[in-house]
Amino acid sequence: MTNRKEPFNDVTEHMSKIEGAPMIKPEMGSLPLGIRIIGYVIIGFTALMFLFSIVFGFFD
Repeated sequence: MTNRKEPFNDVTEHMSKIEGAPMIKPEMGSLPLGIRIIGYVIIGFTALMFLFSIVFGFFD
């Protein structure tokens, strides 16, 4: 069973064929290691900044 979505209409199918745009989001495990590390760093940094803003918001 594949994880491929059917096109929404003819326009999206055409754009997918012409531009090569994927119809599905890539799984994090299938990406190259460097891109995965960058993704994890960005997500981790965003989560830490969110937590810091909540914690230090109470001290204000």
